[in-house]
Amino acid sequence: MRKLLFISVGLLIIVGCKTVTEDPDAKVKAEAEAAFEKNSETVLSLLESWQTENVDYSIYADDFLSFDTGFNADKDEWTKSEMIESNKEMFQLFDFKMLSDANPLPGVHGETKMLDGSVRIYSEWEITRTATDSTEAKSGKIRLYHSFGFNDSGKIDYEMGYGDFTALMTYFME
Repeated sequence: MRKLLFISVGLLIIVGCKTVTEDPDAKVKAEAEAAFEKNSETVLSLLESWQTENVDYSIYADDFLSFDTGFNADKDEWTKSEMIESNKEMFQLFDFKMLSDANPLPGVHGETKMLDGSVRIYSEWEITRTATDSTEAKSGKIRLYHSFGFNDSGKIDYEMGYGDFTALMTYFME
């Protein structure tokens, strides 16, 4: 009986002294989730600014690159200054209205598949070519997918957008 008592007490001591190990990725996950929340606010603000044609380009990193996903693109990437100039031209020709509610989704690191603070967005837009002296106003709808990456300072450092822009521009130029 004494042996059984000693074994029971020994097991209680071993089980009672067992250390709880933390998930080694818990801190990384928490930081990525916090970054995603903050970066989502930046993306939502950007989408709103496209509708008012008043983009705050300070949310973009100086080394920002936009990857051109268009059909037969002349080059693969656009710099921040090239994007700003292109946007000016777009705002002169078109008006933008988001038709769907924005629902930011978390992105993951390409290699680790872990949350990384990046933001993805699916949206539907109505884009209107403004009237000129020789053309009437014309509107079209387009569904878009955007992915935004952020640097350690919380600035957008890359962006990719997918949608059938070629068809939309063809439609506008008919």
